[in-house]
Formats: sequence, structure tokens, C-alpha cells
Amino acid sequence: MSRILIAIDPLVRLLIVAILLASLLPVTGEHRAIARTVSDSGIFLLFLLNGLRLPRRDVLAGMRNWRFLLPLSAWCFLGMGAAGWVFWQLGVSLLPEQVALGLLFLGILPSTVQSATAYSSLAGGNVAASVVAAAVINVAGVFITAPLLALLAGTGAVDIDMNGLQRIATILLLPFFLGQIAQHWLGDWVREKRSLIGWADKLCIAIAVYVAFSGAVEQGLWTLVALQDWAVLLLAVVLFLALGFGGSWLLSGVLGLVRADRISFLFAGGQKSIALGAPLATVLFPPAVAGLLLLPVLVYHLLQLVLSAPLASRLSSRHG
Repeated sequence: MSRILIAIDPLVRLLIVAILLASLLPVTGEHRAIARTVSDSGIFLLFLLNGLRLPRRDVLAGMRNWRFLLPLSAWCFLGMGAAGWVFWQLGVSLLPEQVALGLLFLGILPSTVQSATAYSSLAGGNVAASVVAAAVINVAGVFITAPLLALLAGTGAVDIDMNGLQRIATILLLPFFLGQIAQHWLGDWVREKRSLIGWADKLCIAIAVYVAFSGAVEQGLWTLVALQDWAVLLLAVVLFLALGFGGSWLLSGVLGLVRADRISFLFAGGQKSIALGAPLATVLFPPAVAGLLLLPVLVYHLLQLVLSAPLASRLSSRHG
């Protein structure tokens, strides 16, 4: 348990530092464009590294396991997306507009890769299925999340134009495919430097969060989101969390999956990825909007780690 928590905690600490730094020393004025460039460069690097270390054979193998992958994808994007739409509609009158929209954005994000796999391993799940499914769903999320957000929210709430799609192609898709091409030469080196590359990932995500929150702080984040708003947001995320994990477990049972696959389905279906959420929000939206939009994602990310550790331990003890 301690080894798993140590592996995950650094990202949580970096996110907290990024939020505190943005609150105290937000990037403003003429420095905003420079910070956005640094953030975009970090995101480019993040997806280049993802392309380098994800073996093509694993992606192809995962895509062939339709009995596991197809329902998991449908749950991550459509089931949780529908729940996000309901939470968004309920939250419109109770939360600031962009924070409420963040509940919908949360619902249509893919699952995590690292922590879902780690907790699946701890609980006795199918680790190979977890790694491949989470990786494939994250790649699919680059293509699916933005159009699905525009479709569910409507053009009045989300204005994703050709410029936004071009930024996705340039900053997210291009580096991933370049990484896949260069994998023959650099893939082994990246996998050997797992610790260093892992820190590079975390720093890129933290920079994206810092830039997004700086824009939101400049627009008055801590006055726009009142104490009662935080209470409503926390309640909504807790309910969302219960639905995500409970629904994943029930659906895997309905599908008749074996216990190891059910455990993998549980963590891949219940968790949501800040690793894609932060870059995608900062690519699609200006920092002032992205910072508010990411609030539900950040709260969910922290709470899913709090829930996953005892849940994995309990599943492991029952299996033993």
C-alpha cells in the first residue's frame, strides 16, 4: 500500500503547489502569452512521451479485446458523460456557469492510466487489461472528448471552432504520432528512464494547471466561487464518484466478467484522468475559463485517490 501511495502522491503534491502558486503569484499581463507558450510546449512534450512509451502492439492487442474494451469505453464516455450532463443541468442554478460545465467535462474524460493500473494490481485485477484499456481509451479521448463536449453542451455553452481543433491536432495528436514513429529509436530509452519521464509528465500537468488557474484567479476565482459553492461542488463530486465506481462494478457484473477483469473494469471505469483533462482544457479554452472548468476534475482526482486505496485493499483481502 505504501509503495502505491508514494508513487501517486507526487502528482497530488505538485497540483496543490500549482494551485497555491497560481493563487499567490498568478501569471498576468504581458507574461500570460509566454506562460501559455510554456504550457503548450509542456503539453506537446507530454504527448510526445506518451507516444514514445506506448507500444503499438499493446494498442492493437487492446483494441482486439472488444468484450472488455467496448463496454468500458461506452461507460467512460457515454454513461459517465450522460451523468455529467445531468449534474451540469442540476448545477447550473447552484454553481458558477463554468464550474457547472466542468461537471460535464469531468464526465466525458477518459480514465487514468497509472493509478488505475496500480490499484488494479493491488486489488488482484487483470493488470495487462488495465494498462492496455486505459492507454487505448486515453488515445481515443483526444478524439472523442472535445466533440462530445460540444455536442452535449451545445454551441451556446462551448465554442470549439476550427482553431480549437487545429490546436488539438498540433499540440496533442501530432506529438503522439511523432512519438509512435520515433518509438523504434527512442522507445526503449524512454521506458528505461521511467522515473525521470514520470516526473516530466507530472511537471507538464502541473504547469498546465498553474497557467489555467492563474487565468481564473485573475478573473476573481476565489470571489466567484463562494463557500457554499464549494460545498455544492464537493457534494456533486462525491455523488459522481459513487456513481462512477458503483456503476462500473455493477456493469462489469452484468457483463459476466471474471473477478480479475471486474476489478480492472472498476478502476478504469471509475477514475478520471487529470493527465488529459488539464492539457485538453488549456488547449481548448482561455486560462480564465479552463481554470474554473478544471475545478470538478481536480476535486474528483483527489477524492478518487482517497477512495481507491482502501477499496483496493478491501478487494485484495477478500480475494485472499
